[in-house]
Amino acid sequence: MKKIGLFGGTFDPPHNGHLLMASEVRFQVGLDEIWFIPNHKPPHKTGKKRADSHHRVKMVEKAIQSNPHFRIELIELEREGPSYTVDTVELLKKHHPEEEFFFMIGADMVDNLPKWHRIDELLQMITFIGMKRPGYVGSTTYPLLFADVPAFDVSSTLIRQRMKQGKPVDYLIPKAVERYIKEHHLYES
Repeated sequence: MKKIGLFGGTFDPPHNGHLLMASEVRFQVGLDEIWFIPNHKPPHKTGKKRADSHHRVKMVEKAIQSNPHFRIELIELEREGPSYTVDTVELLKKHHPEEEFFFMIGADMVDNLPKWHRIDELLQMITFIGMKRPGYVGSTTYPLLFADVPAFDVSSTLIRQRMKQGKPVDYLIPKAVERYIKEHHLYES
């Protein structure tokens, strides 16, 4: 039985902070793999414009290509409607009954767990891993594992803004992702 970390997000674009978090969680929790799951429609980010799904998939593929413990899982892009974690996990457990799943969330999301769709059912299916970062203490009564993640103050929003303004993104995103963004004229003004 493999221990699989599920890392959901818009990944618009994926950046080195995502890769650092995934690597640290895999190491600290002893996971075999991390599966990056690009969202179709995250329920908490309604109305925001994103790069098309096929571009986000290609960028994740390029970002993770050098790590044999990382893979992309397209389950949320293959179905319609909002991407509720409970629905995703139900499908993954159905397709991979032999795997043990862990769901990675940022420290800022720990406080919001009571608001998650069908949270009590979800807690019966997986273990959450809260990714702690310096200066933020999430507290919850839910049973969570925690992983300490080094501070790396970067966000996809920052990357999009810098790309739009023609500023460098060296050391913030993988070079292959930067080349893809420029080649496809993503995030330009």
